[in-house]
Amino acid sequence: MAAGTWQFTNTSKTYLLNGTFDLDTDAFKMALYTSSSNLAASSDEYSAVTHQVASTGLGYTEGGISVTLALSGTTQVKVDINTDPIWTASGGSIVAKWAQIYEPTSSKLLIYCLLDSTSADVTIEPGNTLTVAANASGLFTLS
Repeated sequence: MAAGTWQFTNTSKTYLLNGTFDLDTDAFKMALYTSSSNLAASSDEYSAVTHQVASTGLGYTEGGISVTLALSGTTQVKVDINTDPIWTASGGSIVAKWAQIYEPTSSKLLIYCLLDSTSADVTIEPGNTLTVAANASGLFTLS
């Protein structure tokens, strides 16, 4: 399965420019959401996005996994995940459709994507893992 393209929210570019986000020093997290979620370009606050994958002892904890963003380049700056987050399903399946990266301190959303470019749910059976990895060109590039 191939994930969809990472998308900015309607406000995240402004947050990059006004200093709300400091990509190389701020803490960020990646969270997973079900197909019932209201996650969209108009989403702004982590707390306003509905239907996060439940913390039910299946290998997912609400709030997601901490991710460190890595910057490389000068005239074109590539933003990538330093270490790809991995969830291991246990005791049942993890079912998700969306991933989002947000800053816990401000509760603002940075980017989001479909976990499967066909818009299908991704089901991780017990004992299997879900790794959300950016493609070779990173999450996004600023130029």
